[in-house]
Amino acid sequence: MLSKIKVIGFDADDTLWENEPYYRETEDKFCELLKEYLPKDNITEELFKTEITNLELYGYGIKAFTLSLIETAIRISNGKVSATTIDKIIGLGKEQLEKPNHLIDGVNEVLEKLKKKYTLIVATKGDLLDQERKLKNSNLLHYFHHIEIMSDKQESNYKDLLKHLDIEPHQFLMVGNSLKSDIIPVLNLGGYGVYIPFHITWQHEHADENEISNQRFVKGNTFHDLINLKILA
Repeated sequence: MLSKIKVIGFDADDTLWENEPYYRETEDKFCELLKEYLPKDNITEELFKTEITNLELYGYGIKAFTLSLIETAIRISNGKVSATTIDKIIGLGKEQLEKPNHLIDGVNEVLEKLKKKYTLIVATKGDLLDQERKLKNSNLLHYFHHIEIMSDKQESNYKDLLKHLDIEPHQFLMVGNSLKSDIIPVLNLGGYGVYIPFHITWQHEHADENEISNQRFVKGNTFHDLINLKILA
C-alpha cells in the first residue's frame, strides 16, 4: 500500500512560504489604530468573531480579512471610526497583499527530489488572485503538475480534487501545517497526511494532534523531513 502513493499535495501558506506572521503584523497595527476604543486583547477577540462570521460569505484570504477589519472597526467604535482610519485600514490590507514571498527552508531542495518520483500538486485555500500572485512570485510553479485553489478544505473538497486527479485516496499524500484543513480530512478519506507545524497558527485552524490515531499520519519537524519519510521510501 505504501508504495502506491502517486500524488503529493502541498498546502501553500505556512507550508511552502511564510504567511501567518503577516496577518499578525497587520492585526497588531489594526489594534494600535483602534486602541482608543478597546484594549488590544478585546479588539483581537472581536476581530476573530467577525472573521468566523464572515467565512461563509467571504471565504479566506487577505481581502476577506481586510473587510473583517473594517467591519470590526465600525462595530467596536459604535460607528464613530473616522474615514481617515478606515482608509488606513484599507492601506494595511494593500500593504499585506504586497508582502514578499519568504520560502520555508528546504522547499526547493525537497521539491526537486520528490518531483523525480511523484506527481506534485498545490492544494491551498484563499483568494484566487492573491494565491496565484504568490505562486508566481515563489518561482515554484515548475515543480507542480496541478494547482488547486480551494474555497475550503473539507472532505468534500478533497473528494472533488481526487476525482479530478483520477486517483484513489490511498494514492494521495497531503503535506501541510494545519491539522484541521490539510491533514484530518485527507486521513478520513483514506489518504496519507504529513503534518509540518509552523510556529504561528491561526486559532481557527487549531486541532489536537494527540487525538489523531492513524497509521497514515506522520508529523515532521521541518520540510526537510519529507525526504526521509518511510512512507515515501
